[in-house]
Amino acid sequence: MSVSLIIPCHNEGAVIESCLRSVLAQDQLGEDTEILVIDGRSDDGTRQILERFAKTDTRVRILDNPERIVSTGLNAGIRAARGDTLIRLDAHTEYAPDYVRSCREVLAETGADNVGGPVRTRAYTPLQKAIAAAYHSPFSTGGARFHRPGYEGWADTVPYGCWRRITFEKFGFFDETLVRNQDDEHNLRIVRGGGRIWQSPRIRSWYQPRAALGSLFAQYAQYGYWKVRVIQKHRLPGSWRHLIPGVFLLTLMSLALAALVATVPAFHWLSFAPRCLQVLGGCYGLGLACASIATAKQTDWRLLPLLLLVFPCYHAGYGWGFLRGALDFLIMRRGARGSFARITRKTGCQDPT
Repeated sequence: MSVSLIIPCHNEGAVIESCLRSVLAQDQLGEDTEILVIDGRSDDGTRQILERFAKTDTRVRILDNPERIVSTGLNAGIRAARGDTLIRLDAHTEYAPDYVRSCREVLAETGADNVGGPVRTRAYTPLQKAIAAAYHSPFSTGGARFHRPGYEGWADTVPYGCWRRITFEKFGFFDETLVRNQDDEHNLRIVRGGGRIWQSPRIRSWYQPRAALGSLFAQYAQYGYWKVRVIQKHRLPGSWRHLIPGVFLLTLMSLALAALVATVPAFHWLSFAPRCLQVLGGCYGLGLACASIATAKQTDWRLLPLLLLVFPCYHAGYGWGFLRGALDFLIMRRGARGSFARITRKTGCQDPT
């Protein structure tokens, strides 16, 4: 069966050349394979690199994505693809030489509607290594299976994806109203529509996580924000773990405000708030300490001080984004606002889910 590889990108000049070289170096990549690179009108030299590859290898085709978001790029690639099997790739991720072959084999063996591998991370700086270590901890992710490199079996979502063309005919294309979480939402549609998703550690790739706390916070704020839109659309969360950071942050903020107001005599009945705030903060601090120690023990003890900062960044970012999303989508009944309306990422960095 013919294969179409779909790569959405925008301003990936720092990584797109190495990405395409790794794709072209895949084993068993036949002449009937096409590589569709959907460019979001890059202005950093990405387009020139793509054109150079397209001139030397006829399997590389360039498509335009004027909307510059991942969901529109993916849909443009799917519509233009000629292959029977469609595999999504991202420009910033490194792939094993047998990635494409493994995707096709697992898809055939399992009969699943979508297959993918777990997220493996590759980090370089100490802070990035701490962010990567925390990424694989249930304390930061709620135990999502794609964060577990060794898990094999049925899953509710997988990064990237490999599908038969008929999957999109049956379950629809990616939701182009979503700036983030388009993968999660599409997989949710597959599962609730009676389809199945399989995760296999044989499908190997390595994701490079954020390298700064500010960019990590912004990334997870967008995840939380757009998760509200997915919940609004389906009227039920894909998993109840998606609600925990937002509920926790709202409770923390409410107790802090109540503790402040309780200093006014007229509101002495709120005197319970400071104590509750201390208990909640203490419980979180204990969980943070235990998770940081356990993660440092499994990876590198030198990361312990950084983990004490990284875990709260995951939680606070997602929780804050979730609350902002609830305000915009559920309370105000309006569209995305400000930085949430566009992807906040640096050149050469895209996200796996």
